[in-house]
Amino acid sequence: MKFGVHSFIWTADFSPADAALLPRLKDAGFDGVELPLFHPAAYPATEVRRAVESAGLECTFSVVMVDDLNTISGDAGVRARTRQYLADCIKTIADTGGRLMVGPLYAPVGCLPGRRRNADEWKAAVETFQSLGPVAEQHGVTLALEPLNRFETYFLNTVEDGVRLCDEIGHPSVGLLVDTFHANIEEKSIPEAYRRAAKHLKHVHTCENDRGAPGSGHVEWREVVTALHEIGYDGWLTNESFGFALGGISAAASIWRDLAPSPDDIAFAGVRFLKQAFA
Repeated sequence: MKFGVHSFIWTADFSPADAALLPRLKDAGFDGVELPLFHPAAYPATEVRRAVESAGLECTFSVVMVDDLNTISGDAGVRARTRQYLADCIKTIADTGGRLMVGPLYAPVGCLPGRRRNADEWKAAVETFQSLGPVAEQHGVTLALEPLNRFETYFLNTVEDGVRLCDEIGHPSVGLLVDTFHANIEEKSIPEAYRRAAKHLKHVHTCENDRGAPGSGHVEWREVVTALHEIGYDGWLTNESFGFALGGISAAASIWRDLAPSPDDIAFAGVRFLKQAFA
């Protein structure tokens, strides 16, 4: 297993100016850092790669839809722009030394039209990621689509639907990210969700039920550990939480209170707990 942490715990948009954080993560026992990518054309890939590698870390990347992009839009022009945006993200991630692009790559967080998804939207997502699979493979990047809870998306909430989506996409470079925070809301059993996801599981977010430090809440960690060992998962376990005053990022994640005495406590207490749990 590799242990990672999202930079959102400390900053809304990681840049080379935040590089001093990276040696601290290495010293705390992390193997890598998950970084956000919003605007690939302007991303300082060379500088970020140098900083990450100098700290002895690896990096994964989370991507969300920005600027009204949406793979399931009813507007063909929006869908085309979104495919290009995601293809640009794949290339930038590869240039930065990353090999994993994760998140709700299908639609904007908070896009809630007040109805269930429809067949046209499902078809649009399948076609988008069928076209992006070869791009990801060419650049050595894996895509991990993340089901979110019902308060953040209407399109993909459960592992069962995520598995069906990946089955229909049918490309080995496209799989699933399963996050314990979202699974705690949407799944009947978190460990069973991981077992169901097994053939498509590319990434794991190890988050507590309230986004606080793993081990401080009621996620069934012993059962999660057992399930991940049973399916032979040996990838990233990444703690994704959010700082207490990051403006739009905190608002998007509905962080209205301090989740621990400090952001450091979420990350560093969390990795100590997870390393013991998964030992």
